[in-house]
Amino acid sequence: MKKQNSNTNILFLTELSVLIAIILLMAFTPIGYIKTAGLEITLITIPVIIGAITLGPVAGLILGTVFGITSFLQCILGMSPFGVVLLGINPLFCFLVCVPTRMLMGLVTGLIFKSLCKIKSPKYSITSLSGALLNTLFFMLALILCYWNTDFIQGIAESLGKTSILPFIIAFVGINGLVEAICCFVIAAAISRALDKFIKKM
Repeated sequence: MKKQNSNTNILFLTELSVLIAIILLMAFTPIGYIKTAGLEITLITIPVIIGAITLGPVAGLILGTVFGITSFLQCILGMSPFGVVLLGINPLFCFLVCVPTRMLMGLVTGLIFKSLCKIKSPKYSITSLSGALLNTLFFMLALILCYWNTDFIQGIAESLGKTSILPFIIAFVGINGLVEAICCFVIAAAISRALDKFIKKM
């Protein structure tokens, strides 16, 4: 029993370490973000979702934390033009938009998968799509709560012709959120399903 637990812990830590390394690689190379004229389409949600599904909510929380910290570092290092502006307006708010939102996304994604295991459902697909949507939802909620009344966000809202919060969110996220959701739905679900089966066989 002790040997089995030890092997399980080693497997957990190994996969977690690999996923953290992938997040760091994606965060500081062009493969992690698809640059657009508006918000960046992030693909870093994919390893977070995979970890949350195959390793559980705690791993999702850890991976989400790493994701959030790299997002905040991108603001500090000037790698995200949008984030640089947010940082300049209020560094604390910028941290809240970047880090706790991603932590919560990883945790909740893991909890969703855990709850879906109890019922007959396409759990990998539902969880993967949920993770992508939660990432966008938590980010936008934090952005609105922290920055809605700033000249920067109000200026963007006026340029989009959306002065109310809900229409602004829909217009601001737009096609970027849709592409992000589709990527996570397809890629994360496929990898998670295969990896989860492999781990169970191990």
